[in-house]
Amino acid sequence: MRPQSHCLCPLIPDLENHTRVLILQHPDEVRHALNTARLAALGLANVELRVGEHFPELEAELAGREAWLLFPGEQALCVGELVATATPAERLLIVPDGTWRKARRILHCNPWLAQLPRLSLGEGLVSRYRLRKAPGPGALSTLEAIVHCLNTLEGAGRFDALLRPFEALIDAQIAAMGEETYRRNHLGETPAD
Repeated sequence: MRPQSHCLCPLIPDLENHTRVLILQHPDEVRHALNTARLAALGLANVELRVGEHFPELEAELAGREAWLLFPGEQALCVGELVATATPAERLLIVPDGTWRKARRILHCNPWLAQLPRLSLGEGLVSRYRLRKAPGPGALSTLEAIVHCLNTLEGAGRFDALLRPFEALIDAQIAAMGEETYRRNHLGETPAD
């Protein structure tokens, strides 16, 4: 879905993941130039990407499954604590995709989803997403959050290859806007006189 000159397909790996990943993408994100959920969906074997705000069919589909919502909350379990609770093949990681506001909208439209046990990423993580300002410390892109979770659950570094097309995507965007524009708009630097 990118121009041929900016195609990322050769960089996208084909990785086997035991933990099933379900990405619930807000419709506004589908055509976004920096759509990281699509990179995850293309690079993982055991993943599904659904687009929408309302997912009424999903509640019945998930009945009886061990499903975890990757979204911060008061009772959220740090992903590292989940390692000992079940085998990866039994786990389902549900990841809302969109801005924080849009992700909250998905939870609001699907109250049963908000009732699932939650996972958080833990402290001290820094996003590589140099083109978007994070709303707070530890806020990662959808792709980065999935990579962090899967690396924690299934083996450190196993899913780092998913970050290659992500880095290339960011580098291409910076190159297209020009280094000076990037520095001014994203790093807050002012041009030297």
